[in-house]
Amino acid sequence: MVKNKLLLTLAVIISIASPAFAQSFDVGWITGTIMIGDTGPMSGGTVVFFKDSERPVPDHNRYFRVPDVAADLDSKGKFRIALPTGKYYMGAFKKISGDKVGPPENGDLFYMSQNAAGNPQTFVVEKNQSLNLGILSNVNTFKRTVAKDASGITGIVRNINGKPVKGAIVSAHITGTMTGHPLFTSYKTGDKGEYFISVHTGGSYYLRVRDVYGGGPPVPGAIMGGFGTEKPAPVKVIKGAITKDIDITASRHFSRGPGGRKR
Repeated sequence: MVKNKLLLTLAVIISIASPAFAQSFDVGWITGTIMIGDTGPMSGGTVVFFKDSERPVPDHNRYFRVPDVAADLDSKGKFRIALPTGKYYMGAFKKISGDKVGPPENGDLFYMSQNAAGNPQTFVVEKNQSLNLGILSNVNTFKRTVAKDASGITGIVRNINGKPVKGAIVSAHITGTMTGHPLFTSYKTGDKGEYFISVHTGGSYYLRVRDVYGGGPPVPGAIMGGFGTEKPAPVKVIKGAITKDIDITASRHFSRGPGGRKR
């Protein structure tokens, strides 16, 4: 039984079944059905995949790793997805709110594929081959917790006037260029602007602030920011410890990124 703890599911819904996608990479197909026990399919949920290469193993008990690929489940809980060849971990979720993106909240449904030992299981996608996972039914109710020896970063997102920003999302990258999607992400900040982002181990991380999951060009009024004054600055994390008081300044749809400061 999958433990009711953290599952990272930053879900950027993309169309990956198109001919253009299939022609761009060596791809295979992976199919299956997610069932909620005996109550029916996880219709309208989201299935997510994580590459098993140069990135931490998804561990929903410890941190939120951003998926590499996400797509909708149909009304029968089925999925059929084209993926570049390689090894993948797989999960799924359905949010009570009806949202398709972002980490799950308490009470959401989630699934994480595991082997007999209870560890995340990988699936191999081979060129021009279709892998059928069959019916997957070990779905659980999500309960948000934080490991006692978690590694992470906390702070407050503020506007240029020093007031807390509500609805901000902090993401963590491992390079200062912050290109591509991040490794980890936080929940949206509340009224006090506080955020917590868990990471897999100690090291240096670069933080970016947005108000939407999935990136893309900002719209007028969007929240944007990052930690660092003239350029992104690394935040050092010690394994098993929380780096505190990393405050970040964000503004509405700016042309230049504001800096962050440490209290």
